[in-house]
Amino acid sequence: MRSTKWMVLALLVLSLSAAAQTPASLAQNQQTAPAASPATAQAQTALAPPSTMDQVVDRTIMRERELIKFLAPRTPIVETYLQNLTQDPQLGPIPQSDHYFLGRMDLSDSIDRSDYLSEKSGKNKDQDDGMEKRLLGGFTKMFKFQYQPLGFSWMIYADRNDFDRQHYEFHYARREFLGDVRCLVFDITPKKDAGRGRFLGRIWVEDQDFNIVRLNGTYAHPSRNTYYFHMDSWRLNLVPGYWVPAYIYSEEGDFTAGAKNKIAFKAQTRMWGYNLKTGTPNDELTSIRVDSVKDDTPSTQDASPLAAEREWQQQAEDNVMERLERAGLLAPEGDVDKILQTVVNNLLITNNIELPRPVRTRVLTTSPLETFSVGNTIIVSRGLIDVLPDEGSLAMVLSHELAHVVLGHNLGSQYAFNDRMLFSDEGTFANLGFKHIPEEETAADKKAIEMLKASPYAQKLETAGLFLKALQVRAPQLTALLQAHLGNSITENGTVTRMAQLATSAPALDWNKLDQIAALPLGGRVKLNPWDDKVEMVKAQPVAITSARDKMPFEVTPFFPRLSRYNSANVPSGNATAGTTAAIAAPAPTN
Repeated sequence: MRSTKWMVLALLVLSLSAAAQTPASLAQNQQTAPAASPATAQAQTALAPPSTMDQVVDRTIMRERELIKFLAPRTPIVETYLQNLTQDPQLGPIPQSDHYFLGRMDLSDSIDRSDYLSEKSGKNKDQDDGMEKRLLGGFTKMFKFQYQPLGFSWMIYADRNDFDRQHYEFHYARREFLGDVRCLVFDITPKKDAGRGRFLGRIWVEDQDFNIVRLNGTYAHPSRNTYYFHMDSWRLNLVPGYWVPAYIYSEEGDFTAGAKNKIAFKAQTRMWGYNLKTGTPNDELTSIRVDSVKDDTPSTQDASPLAAEREWQQQAEDNVMERLERAGLLAPEGDVDKILQTVVNNLLITNNIELPRPVRTRVLTTSPLETFSVGNTIIVSRGLIDVLPDEGSLAMVLSHELAHVVLGHNLGSQYAFNDRMLFSDEGTFANLGFKHIPEEETAADKKAIEMLKASPYAQKLETAGLFLKALQVRAPQLTALLQAHLGNSITENGTVTRMAQLATSAPALDWNKLDQIAALPLGGRVKLNPWDDKVEMVKAQPVAITSARDKMPFEVTPFFPRLSRYNSANVPSGNATAGTTAAIAAPAPTN
């Protein structure tokens, strides 16, 4: 019995000493231990933690293959927003034009993509034309550059097919924390005869299960006629055991003196909808028995014509919400909705407005700046909430759609017919639309300003006007960001038309006035969970602005999420409403 205890203790000491080795000791062991074959490494790592850098690399390769297999049956939504840049003497690189792509990726045998936007619909048909077309696009023989949306979304993996020792050299660099996660950092270089389009850069591997959590670099190519973008790709631990690709930032261009840019841009790619559920009647059969109960209250009688009309509108409204959420374009109900709802209620109460049905608010998951209403539901895009500088500006946005509701400009009743919901997700924008006629838009602006002046936001409308002025400055260059796909656009032909009266009474826009924050960069407010599509307000400390170049209104910026391992903290917090003032009325952008 005593000898058994000593044996257990000895095994425990050995396992602890192996697990406690530092990167330096692992690197030293790497020099003396022979490289293990992938099959041997898998057998070893299944039994014990890696004890050499070779084993760490083998475990990382194995985990990457397991991730590819895990994601193969999934078809997440992918959104890429890109801004071409030009140099401004005062503000530095600023947007010159922009592009927007939204589609769904098929992550099965080979990454494919279908687009939601009709002008870019259809799957990529260049699967056999090599990495140049499948990956990142590039210069043709005529040196004409073309952006390919599939290229940005491809960068979720270093190398889908050949991420192994036969094609790459792995060089340990250091240990580093990314948020709460301790990582081992490796520099990756393709071997001499590895072939075209191989990853060249750095990976961060978390030190618990040895999953890749970040990729930073580009793709090597021997041809001078092809240009591969640089990228910084991040993953989040949203399900046990797997780190799911979530964000990709890409940037090109050199704005130092004398530099001549063939291309200059910044691009953000977001992925979500990994766990979209498409339930069918065969998913579950449940026997439900309801005992008959006689109810003689008036509400049980037949509906009057007006009541029937409202029920019909409610049915259409519910059908649209369900269909948009199923397509991954509408976030599930959550705490951000409560923040929006609070502002709407403030407008209703202070204007003594009573409606027969409650007004609801929801968040569209996409980046373009748009709002629309379906019946009594007001929908605001994530991108629009992102760039609004304060609560007064949010009230301005919501008041316009609330005015449509108050004035009875109800849209969407035709969607009470369920057959009109039977279309593919990619056909959403082609089959749904909620645009008002110009006369209704003008009336809604007038009613909205009336409500704002009687509300708690009456003294906060200067910032709302400044937001519109900043938007007007950028509008000619940001046509893709301002293109509404379901509702009315905020601008027409490069001119801001929505709530334009507020801009005329706002102070002058002055980029050099550092305390004047007219608009925020994209990503400044709302965080979208890529797995379950829930949204929450970004919890970040405001950053001091030291120059006009720090403001970056409506601009694309890099991603730097705080990484953490899967636990209850990954679920959006349940008390976002209490932080309304801090989240919406912050005086500076939270980059």
